[in-house]
Order: sequence, then structure tokens, then C-alpha cells
Amino acid sequence: MKIEGYNALVTGGTSGMGLEYCRQLAAKGCNILMVSNQQQLIEVLPGKLSVEYGVKAWGLYVDLTREEAAGEVWRYCEEQQIAIDILVNNAGMFFFHEIDAATRVKALAMLQLHIMTLTKLTMLFGEAMKKRRRGYIVNMSSMAAHLPTPGITIYSATKAYLKSYSKSMFFEMAPYNVGVTAVMPGAIATPLYQLNSRLLKIGVAIGLIRTPQWLVRRALRGMLRKRMVVRPGSMNYIVPMLVRMLPKRLELAIWKRAKDAV
Repeated sequence: MKIEGYNALVTGGTSGMGLEYCRQLAAKGCNILMVSNQQQLIEVLPGKLSVEYGVKAWGLYVDLTREEAAGEVWRYCEEQQIAIDILVNNAGMFFFHEIDAATRVKALAMLQLHIMTLTKLTMLFGEAMKKRRRGYIVNMSSMAAHLPTPGITIYSATKAYLKSYSKSMFFEMAPYNVGVTAVMPGAIATPLYQLNSRLLKIGVAIGLIRTPQWLVRRALRGMLRKRMVVRPGSMNYIVPMLVRMLPKRLELAIWKRAKDAV
């Protein structure tokens, strides 16, 4: 399926997987709207993308953890007359800590970003895609959706929501020729997890951590084939199975040790 000339919106588009989505979609001839809360990068990267790939590229600075954010993105596209054909809901946040007074603000921001803003964006742009009878929506879930684990309580719960929401929307949107794909990677070498560079290199070398390039290639292949779910890598099957086999006492002991180390 050729998507040259399509307009793609990528949230969190200035770093990590988001930037890789922008690059690979631009390489396929798509025009790119990068949405990000990194103001300095959003002012520079669209121009570089346009020059490198010969496509149109726009940048929109928005904090997607705000309640009004999805509406602002939609109004920008309406004002600029940018009809979005591909929506990549990639923006995310992560922290490893129990839910307490110190993390309450972060937890609520994560709920807003991963669930409310994403759902609103999907509803707004998805409705327009339905009317045009074409489009693709990619929602970045995670292997963590299968792993309700202490320390990433909100993260894994929101990713489980994305998996369930995307699967249901797949069937609702299919009659309108709109694909909805949930991507569920394991660990990816991006700044999201805040690992030091040495650990990232070791993880990539032994295959426990994958590169954004590897992940995005597989995600876009699945998107174009209108697959419901993309679960790249054997770790997506092995790790959840191993975790489910852990005795609860052992899991609690591991959590206590990890908690003390944070």
C-alpha cells in the first residue's frame, strides 16, 4: 500500500520512537506533523525533516498532559487545513516508583496522556478518517500491558487500556477502511526508561533491548497490513509467561528489594 502524499501526525515526535516514526514515514513520502512538548526541538526538527526527505513538515508545541491538548491539536489541523491520514499516538511517560504523595502528580499526568488525550485524539481524527473512508491509527501499547507489576502500576494499567481500546476500535473502524493497530513492544533503547548508556548498549547487544529503528519498521509494516496487534520480538511471549509463573511471595520479595534500591 502506497502512502506517499499522506499526512501523518506523530505525538512525541521529536525524540526516541516518535522521531523514528517521523523519519520512516517521511522516507515513504508522507508529510509530517510533529507534536511535542520539547519546544526547542519542535522549532528545528520539522525543517530538517523537510530538507532531508523532500516532504512538508510542521511542528506543534503542545503539552499533551493537559486536558485541553487534544482539542488544540485538532484545531491547529483545521486552521492549517491539514487532513490527517495517519495518526501515531506515540507520546508517553514512565517512572518506576510506588504510588504515593510524591508520585501522585506524575501518575495523574500519565493517566491524562496515555488514556484521555490519546482517546480524544483517536475520536477526533478517527471520525474524519471515517468520513474520508481511509486512514491508519497506531496506538503505542507495551508488553507491560500483560504485566501488572508494582513500581509501574499506572504505566502497565494504561498500556492494558490501550491494548483493549485499540482491539475494539479495530472492529469499529474496519467497515470505514480505517486501520487501528496496537503496537506492544518490550524494552526499546529510548530516553523513556532513563537507563544509562552502558546498560542500553549491553541490552541491545544481547537482544533484551531493541532499537527504535527495528521497532518502527515492524510497526509500520503491521500498520500498512492493517493488523490489529503488532507484538515484535520473542521477549513479548517469553517474559509475560515467566512473570506469571513467579510465586507471589517471590514477586513481593523482588519488589521490596527493588523498592529499597530506588
